[in-house]
Amino acid sequence: MHTSSNGVAAPSSAKSRARVIRLHPDDNVVVALDQLLSGTHVASEGVEVAGLIPPGHKMATCLIQEGRPVRRYGQIIGFASQSIRAGQHVHTHNLTMGEFTRDYAFCADSRETPEVVEPASFQGILREDGTVATRNFIGVLTSVNCSATVARAIADYFRRDLRPDELAPFPNVDGVVALTHSSGCAIDSEGEGLGVLQRTLAGYARHPNFGGVLVIGLGCETNQISRLVASQGLCESSRLQTYAIQDAGGTTKSIERGIELVKQMLPKANAIRRQPVSARHLVIGLQCGGSDGYSGITANPVLGAAVDLLVQHGGTAILSETPEIYGAEHLLTRRARTAEVGQKLVKRIQWWEDHCSRNGAAMNNNPSAGNKAGGLTTVLEKSLGGIAKGGSTNMNEVYEYAETVTSHGLVFMDTPGFDPVSATGQVAGGANLICFTTGRGSAYGCAPSPSIKLATNTALWERQSDDMDLNCGEVLEGNVSIPELGARLFQLMLDTASGQRSRSEIHGYGQNEFVPWQISVIT
Repeated sequence: MHTSSNGVAAPSSAKSRARVIRLHPDDNVVVALDQLLSGTHVASEGVEVAGLIPPGHKMATCLIQEGRPVRRYGQIIGFASQSIRAGQHVHTHNLTMGEFTRDYAFCADSRETPEVVEPASFQGILREDGTVATRNFIGVLTSVNCSATVARAIADYFRRDLRPDELAPFPNVDGVVALTHSSGCAIDSEGEGLGVLQRTLAGYARHPNFGGVLVIGLGCETNQISRLVASQGLCESSRLQTYAIQDAGGTTKSIERGIELVKQMLPKANAIRRQPVSARHLVIGLQCGGSDGYSGITANPVLGAAVDLLVQHGGTAILSETPEIYGAEHLLTRRARTAEVGQKLVKRIQWWEDHCSRNGAAMNNNPSAGNKAGGLTTVLEKSLGGIAKGGSTNMNEVYEYAETVTSHGLVFMDTPGFDPVSATGQVAGGANLICFTTGRGSAYGCAPSPSIKLATNTALWERQSDDMDLNCGEVLEGNVSIPELGARLFQLMLDTASGQRSRSEIHGYGQNEFVPWQISVIT
């Protein structure tokens, strides 16, 4: 066993009887790259396997007494709930959460990242207000669930597979999409929940990836369109039109009116051209879903390497999913640009602790059944791997859900860990591209922003390549280093932002994955 030049431990020699990977010298577990059978000798660790250990799962390299910490990445991922012998499987049956002190050491690892003299460019769409788009959709948004059927009927009228002639004269328009939701009424009219929903809808209404937007309401809902427009500083125009079903005369007339308004928007939306723009206009939302034991070894570090390049070229990356950095937030506070930025993150962690406590939940309920089957055990372990998506540069700012992102470089947005809710907040904040790592095979897209899917292992790539854009399993096989694959991913970001369609776009994902965060009591 040796450590590669990119800082990640390399697999054992092919001559060894078992392939494992050690991520840090201080670790007392290693990760199996293949299924390990009882009695197999792991030469690199001088340990004999005791029992069956699935690929992606952990094996103890020494005796870990009950109550003692288990370390991976050189960090605590939990505590032994019973004594664990060297060679035994370390998982949910013998590893549990526990309290431990985390040194936030604000700004201790903060350092400036010099930008390149000549940033990379992509073929973007420059809007009149100076923002840059990577796609050119017309969107149909709803103020309330009650107008969802009308919105979908309008978008369905322009489906290329049903009426190809409707959009044929407008080749620069990527499509008409309905983004509906299940909220908007029976919530506190002065509460935080309505504010979050309105902030989210406004972020989409002004998103540069829309060449035109309709907002449709019912008419009697709590989330009144007039208040939405006024409170969020929106302005109705030829690009942004609103109306309510009750005022339009019912469902049929509302659908007809929406179709006519979209037809009026199409010529102007089509009158765009792509042109070279700086990579500083890229705003990437970072996501991981269906994670496994390889996520923190391959795809997340590869994405982190690409993020470091993006930051050097002046771009922005949004790290999110607050419950999935829990227990590892101290690694981000150490990289905070200022102590105030670091303290903002700690306050969001404290909000989540209180939120879970009030609702009888635990922060460690985050790893899903699929996560655990893939080798992850606690939220601490998942968090340490998830943070790798953010690379190594400073954390420049912390935003609340769906707030407009104005800082460049790496920033953090407070969101839940559920991917559609998290990415919806990122896009509302301005993300014009999503990068999504997965080890179990998540199916996901995010209109109007394209989503690039990264497979953590070659088995997934071979099984589900129809949904994946990049195989990061090559890292485990020694075919490519993390920096090399990160550079390849950075180029894929530029190509996708320039119009190259991702696999999720080809399959039509994106409309059903619009899920604003609901935090209000429904009455």
